[in-house]
Amino acid sequence: MPVIEENYDIAVVGAGHAGCEAALAAARLGMKTILFTVSMDNIAMMPCNPNIGGSSKGHLVRELDALGGEMGKNIDKTFIQSKMLNASKGPAVHSLRAQADKGNYSRTMKYTLENTENLTLRQAEVSELIIENEKVRGVKTFSGAVYSAKAVILCTGTYLKARCIYGEVVNHTGPNGLMAANHLSDSMAAAGITIRRFKTGTPARIDKRTIDFSVMEEQKGDDRIVPFSFTNTEDDIKREQVSCWLCYTNEETHDIIRKNIDRSPLFSGVIEGTGPRYCPSIEDKVMKFPDKDRHQIFIEPEGEFTNEMYMAGMSSSLPEDVQYQMIHSMKGLEHAKIIRNAYAIEYDCINAIELKPSLEFCRIENLFGAGQINGSSGYEEAAAQGLMAGINAVRKISGKSPVILDRSQAYIGVLIDDLVTKETKEPYRMMTSRAEYRLLLRQDNADLRLTDIGHEIGLIDDERYEDFCSKRNLINMEIKRLNDTFVGASRVIQEFLIEQNSTPLKTAVSLAELIRRPELSYEAIAPVDEGRLPLPSDVVEQVNISIKYEGYIERQKQQVEQFKKLEKRKIPADLDYEKVSNLRMEARQKLTLIRPESIGQASRISGVSPADIAVLLVYLKGQKDA
Repeated sequence: MPVIEENYDIAVVGAGHAGCEAALAAARLGMKTILFTVSMDNIAMMPCNPNIGGSSKGHLVRELDALGGEMGKNIDKTFIQSKMLNASKGPAVHSLRAQADKGNYSRTMKYTLENTENLTLRQAEVSELIIENEKVRGVKTFSGAVYSAKAVILCTGTYLKARCIYGEVVNHTGPNGLMAANHLSDSMAAAGITIRRFKTGTPARIDKRTIDFSVMEEQKGDDRIVPFSFTNTEDDIKREQVSCWLCYTNEETHDIIRKNIDRSPLFSGVIEGTGPRYCPSIEDKVMKFPDKDRHQIFIEPEGEFTNEMYMAGMSSSLPEDVQYQMIHSMKGLEHAKIIRNAYAIEYDCINAIELKPSLEFCRIENLFGAGQINGSSGYEEAAAQGLMAGINAVRKISGKSPVILDRSQAYIGVLIDDLVTKETKEPYRMMTSRAEYRLLLRQDNADLRLTDIGHEIGLIDDERYEDFCSKRNLINMEIKRLNDTFVGASRVIQEFLIEQNSTPLKTAVSLAELIRRPELSYEAIAPVDEGRLPLPSDVVEQVNISIKYEGYIERQKQQVEQFKKLEKRKIPADLDYEKVSNLRMEARQKLTLIRPESIGQASRISGVSPADIAVLLVYLKGQKDA
């Protein structure tokens, strides 16, 4: 059979959330790109939860959008409910979350891909990497077709040698019964890439018509809808929203699980892969937290035009009959019918410490990894990596330096730094607690932090950039006006402050000083702000936060300055750690394996102590002085 051969600049393997962002970034930056998928009907599929965003994940999506990614725009087109999580807390942990119409989300992303210049879509299983002299040259499909490429991005999700498991049932398929990719792992291993086995899971889907919602707590969307994309306003995307519902497990549910725990492949040893610590199955929760007499379960619609309902918080690999028993034990679900069983899925992935911060493999030039293949979990984490891998693959073959966001710039920087530095032992999940500078890295200011970078890269066009600059100028001018405008202890001012339960003035103060009072805000002082002009809501939000939290923000900026000093202390790529005397053996081994690019990165490696860093600094200074 003759070999079909085609030539591309960049080949992207896998069309999940990472692959879509990688391919779009590469094509939009002018590269001839091909995107491979095992199923054209399941591009950007959501095999698990039907939502985008959430705690810390919402930050990632807004950062993606600020850099020129697609996920934020796509969910704005296809959401059915929107909520700002943690709204009662400080702005650092506010996180946007939207329920998606799964089918529509996938179709809309596919349409975007199909109509992107420079991008070819291809349904085929990539089975082999073509590598010559430790440099990737392209890929081969299972049919034997060869596609040469200057760079390859692996975004294989949970498909590599995947198997879905519940009870005694083991299906050698990818998620939702799709074909697994059973050959690429062997090619990767032959190239010297370490292959690991991870596991994740998904809950059952139940029939909406068989649920008694009258005994559940309705969860409505927010009255004010905040878009994910900075290119949209509330009026652009506002719609009638669909409700979710809250119910609970109970002692009967937990007894059923405990009595059948020996039949769970998680506990019997059938499942070999390591599961996510922060997204445990219901059997994990019951066994590890015996003091809890109930757990929250959210019943969420999979879409606007389907009766499938997702049971968030109840992922499981228990047998089918046990799944029925525990679901029927819950109030409102006594007669629920399962449409799709819950299952665990095992898959091959890599150890991301084999990657550079650019997401390029250390030992194989022009080969990049993004998404769950890197040991992460979640659509948003995958998309963020996909965007950065796409950008850096383009820059690598164009002879430009990589774009590497550090931990003080973006949650994306925290995510990638953790993956390539800290050797995660289970599927990695982004959390606000992982970000040291989270007051600076808020979801509301992602554009102010990253749009300059997106424009410089080439993914933010001039028109959008001009709109952004206008917004930034409005914010700066309004903050200056409030700092420069003073009010005295007049009768009108004093009466206003008393009405607001605020302390009357003894001397003149700026309007900014009034805003800093806990009981006041930019909106609250409007009656005494005579020079105020109408401003967009997103500008008002930034002005209020910038003034109200100014002291905390300045303190964190000082911490960032100290952080950047360590990041700027670069380590030679060819440094022989065996020659660094007084380094502990563990530190020497970890440093040799990961090869950090800076003292800052080295200090975050597990097993490298502050004493080791001090030794390394002394050695580097000696080399410089020599």
